[in-house]
Amino acid sequence: MDIVEIAAPAFDIDIALAYATPANITGRPVYRNARCYLNGEAARLLARAIELAAPLGLRFRLFDALRPVEAQWALWNADPNPEFLADPRKGSPHSRGAAVDLTLIDGEGRELDMGTAFDAFTPLSHHGRTDVSPTAQRNRFLLMGLMTAAGWDFYRNEWWHYQLFDARRFPLVADADLPASMMR
Repeated sequence: MDIVEIAAPAFDIDIALAYATPANITGRPVYRNARCYLNGEAARLLARAIELAAPLGLRFRLFDALRPVEAQWALWNADPNPEFLADPRKGSPHSRGAAVDLTLIDGEGRELDMGTAFDAFTPLSHHGRTDVSPTAQRNRFLLMGLMTAAGWDFYRNEWWHYQLFDARRFPLVADADLPASMMR
């Protein structure tokens, strides 16, 4: 299995895995070890997005990447909302190492205004909303432009979520499949 660890110096990205902290929908850390992985194809496209953002003085803050199937179950059990979470019986693009949750940060490390927080499970998080500020709309379109120019597909309900096209062609990844455990 082609699994790549996303870490400096190979990737100039701010890694802030939300599910390694209690500040997520479960109210407790889902990941015991804040390791960040993607499949090889997704890692290459992430590197391309990083390249595209750099001349603009922007970087990415990564909230989640590969999410072992055990973690998908933990999130689903906390909030089984198919509008924002993939049913683990079908498998998430995250559990295939084929998705990222991220935002843009400026040169000072401040997140650009996107109109809602990451993992705000509300219609305001959908792409194309005109009832968030014009600044947030522009920032969402900037994020979408960078990610789609790098070859990513977007999920219409979450401004932060990008995935590989046809992500289901990749196998599901359990914690035991990883080079180093995230869950234990």
